[in-house]
Amino acid sequence: MIPQCPLILASASPRRRELLGQLGWVFTSQAADIDESPKENEAAADLVCRLAEEKAAAVASLHQADSAAVLGSDTIVVCGDQVLGKPKDANHSKTMLRLLSAKQHQVMTAICLYYQGRAHTQLVTTEVFFCEVSDSQIAEYWASGEPADKAGSYAIQGLGGRFVERIEGSYSSVVGLPLVETDRLLHLHLTR
Repeated sequence: MIPQCPLILASASPRRRELLGQLGWVFTSQAADIDESPKENEAAADLVCRLAEEKAAAVASLHQADSAAVLGSDTIVVCGDQVLGKPKDANHSKTMLRLLSAKQHQVMTAICLYYQGRAHTQLVTTEVFFCEVSDSQIAEYWASGEPADKAGSYAIQGLGGRFVERIEGSYSSVVGLPLVETDRLLHLHLTR
């Protein structure tokens, strides 16, 4: 689908590019350079929405003359009251995967369409249920290289999918871009 103005995905993620491409939208992509540190006492839902909005706004600020529409997205993993970002190293990955082992957690993905000076944001939360994961499985998984740049230290669409017993919600949101909600948001604002 060709929007009425240029559409830019504020991400360098190949997974997000692939998902947005599945929807048939014509777009370019550009990574957003923002500080992703949480604020003191910031709730997980507020954090992920703020980061999606800041990514979209940062890229939009570089394209004001084009009157482009910019889609930002951010994904976090939440277990109990802990937000699990990307692992710093093998030990950090092991700590996260041990925490997730045999438990339920949430994957929150926020999308933000920044268009004509306004941010339109939506949050999608999916419940993910992990099987029990052994230390040897964790070590083998880390050695694969896959968990190094993934929130929660796993990729559901890759080798990490072997740890997921089931989900309740949006699979594509866990990968990084909720297809139904993204398509609806883009149609609502870009195809009038």
